[in-house]
Amino acid sequence: MQKIESEFNLLDEPWIMVMQKDHTVTEVSLRDALLQAHCYRGLSGELPTQDIAVLRLLLAVMHSVFYRVDENGETAPITKSSQAYDRWRTLWTGGRLPKKPIESYLEKYRDRFWLIDPERPFGQVPSADSGTPYKSSKLNGELSESSNKLRLFPLTAGKPKEGLTYAQAARWVLYLNGFDDTSSKPKGKNLPSPGAGWLGKCGLITAKGDSLFETLMLNFVLLRDVDEGVWQSVTPIWELDNVRGSERTQIPQPDDQAALLTLQSRRILLQHENGTVYGYSLLGGDFFEPTNAFSEQMTLWHPMFKDSKKTNLIGYKPKRHNASRQFWRDFSAIAAQDENNHPPGIVTWHMRLYRHGCLDKGRLIAYSIASVQYGDKDFFVTDLFSDSLSFHLSMLSELNRVWRQMVINQISWSDSIAYAVGTLAADLDKAQGGDGKHPMEKEKAEYYYCIDMPFRKWLHELSPEDGELDEAIASWRTQAMGIARGLAKELIAGAGQSAFVGRTVTEKKNNEEIKLNHSAPKAYNRFLAQLNKLGR
Repeated sequence: MQKIESEFNLLDEPWIMVMQKDHTVTEVSLRDALLQAHCYRGLSGELPTQDIAVLRLLLAVMHSVFYRVDENGETAPITKSSQAYDRWRTLWTGGRLPKKPIESYLEKYRDRFWLIDPERPFGQVPSADSGTPYKSSKLNGELSESSNKLRLFPLTAGKPKEGLTYAQAARWVLYLNGFDDTSSKPKGKNLPSPGAGWLGKCGLITAKGDSLFETLMLNFVLLRDVDEGVWQSVTPIWELDNVRGSERTQIPQPDDQAALLTLQSRRILLQHENGTVYGYSLLGGDFFEPTNAFSEQMTLWHPMFKDSKKTNLIGYKPKRHNASRQFWRDFSAIAAQDENNHPPGIVTWHMRLYRHGCLDKGRLIAYSIASVQYGDKDFFVTDLFSDSLSFHLSMLSELNRVWRQMVINQISWSDSIAYAVGTLAADLDKAQGGDGKHPMEKEKAEYYYCIDMPFRKWLHELSPEDGELDEAIASWRTQAMGIARGLAKELIAGAGQSAFVGRTVTEKKNNEEIKLNHSAPKAYNRFLAQLNKLGR
């Protein structure tokens, strides 16, 4: 049996894809990604979801360093909230991550960052060699190839898919640990199902800055969102004396950001030869009860109730994104502060940073979401999507609660306009001879598509510090009404001559049969009446 030598140390070898200031993309080492973060625009891997997996690794290093030492590398553990704000503010105003404490920490754990290693391969466990075998094409999230469905074009990024470089494999190992589907088979019997990887269960949301340094700092959450308390410990996976190797292991909810950010949802072992990864084996890994798992800072939350009336809240679970909904339509899940909503941890953190004067009042904040879409029972990946949204940070201030509620109200009002557009489509269908069961979803989706960019621009330009609330409402409603009327005219024009002539049908209303006339003019007049009512 060939002896395995340690190869490809992630601290030194280039493998993290970043975008430089001139918009070119290059690979850098883990060390450079941190120490030169201020020089890069951001992460730029193969997929947005992969970038989140890499971001979480970088954040785990930052927690492991700066929860224990200050910017000079002097021992100064964070034990109370005031220290957390001071530490964050000092790092932020420094404009770059300090070299000494990061270098010192990484060198201490250098031997834990070998991608290929006989005992501690990074992100992997040797015991996974007995798991379900896969080819490298399944590891590559750009392809997500199942064992029984081959891709027609066997190229990715212009390279053959039969094997991956160590740099590619390192990125995809992080991705797989977070987003893997449920297709792998257990080795043991009667083991619980861990479900999809932890990140695949979440409605992921991250903050984006003007540089990789800013992005790291804006996602560097130093306090719990539930009580503003400090985290109990700092223990990333590489600091453990022994990495858990048993499959499908249920663990307590982590109260440790470094541990959560490096959670291994899967047991993986890469198969390699001559510097190329040609496959891997896999078993289920660590999982935990997701209800009220508020240690996770990068997810939207879905409230759960005991009854259909939603009067008895029993907890929250991560809320997966809906690919058919624009991100701004879930603004309430981000910013609403009421008893039935739990904002994402990073949003709460930004509210607190703003309150403590750590971030400028006039700053725009940008949030991005990314999500993997799975098939039946999360057994395979079907798609992925991402979206983003930006608005003034002051919108999150407690003093500007009325502005946040105004935005939420305008989204709800826009939903009513979309319904009116859908109703018009259904009425036109009747006028053309339809059965009155037109689903309306296509026309509603078209309306949302038409108002998508205008709404983003409107929200981006809202300024609670300088603007007038009534003017902001009027500005949006004027735009939204105009778009709705324009779309209605297009629907009328496309309905055809038969819809203009219309037809008379007998329908039951209040247990009586009555004759009703359906025509395009009547449908349009009804639509205008709905708009007028909504515009009051």
